Amino acid sequence: MTAPGADARDVTARNNIAVRGPADGRPLIFAHGFGCNQEMWRLVASRFEDAFRVVLFDHVGAGGSDLTAYDPVKYDSLHGYADDVAEILDHLDLTDAVIVGHSASAMIAVLAARLRPGRVGGLVLIGPSPRYINDDGYVGGFEREDIDALLDSLDSNYLGWSQTMAPVIAGNPGRPEVGLELSASFCRTDPVIASQFAKVTFLSDNRHDLASVTVPTLILQCSNDVIAPDAVGEYVHENIPGSSMVRLKASGHCPNLSDPDELTSAIRDFLG
Repeated sequence: MTAPGADARDVTARNNIAVRGPADGRPLIFAHGFGCNQEMWRLVASRFEDAFRVVLFDHVGAGGSDLTAYDPVKYDSLHGYADDVAEILDHLDLTDAVIVGHSASAMIAVLAARLRPGRVGGLVLIGPSPRYINDDGYVGGFEREDIDALLDSLDSNYLGWSQTMAPVIAGNPGRPEVGLELSASFCRTDPVIASQFAKVTFLSDNRHDLASVTVPTLILQCSNDVIAPDAVGEYVHENIPGSSMVRLKASGHCPNLSDPDELTSAIRDFLG
């Protein structure tokens, strides 16, 4: 079942959708973060294919997505990406789906769950942040000038920014291969699209959307995460009704690369 007005082939090609596992398994959708693509899930998603209907996709502008589908107006907020996820749910006719959203896709998952309450049955939010900029009574981890400097650096020299920031974001100095893989992924992303996605992500404020979540939700908080510090995870946990929170031993912002075993175990425990 495809959303009205959306051609099935267009939805599949637009987001480079891949479906694996038993057709009657509970749907498990893996949504990647900024500068990444569905390959970033390869160490985790494959472990669920025995019992779950695993759905992988690329956000428009990433990986094998249809770059001609990129519309700077549509994707000027996370809502544009959430609309795509909603169309994927419709196209595959999924019900009781669990969306596993990493980083920016955590809030995209929250928005998609509100758009399709009858199709989404659970959320796993990895390193979520509803707002990256500090505010009165709210700790996001960054001052506005920090974000402005980060975005200016990204605009002026995207490849240099990627090579410098990826290891910091990965947060595993003793394992340089983790940062190198993230850097390589960043460098494969179109700089213009990456720049807009970064602005949309780091300047967004989705705090008011958290209270709308009505499905079982797991927040997974990594240690030493410079992008989404512990205080942010706590905020998300406190503001999503009935949510649970697990602090992972995994360090940095990308446990799907740095500790896929621990991440897989935490997701399995949640799914039951």
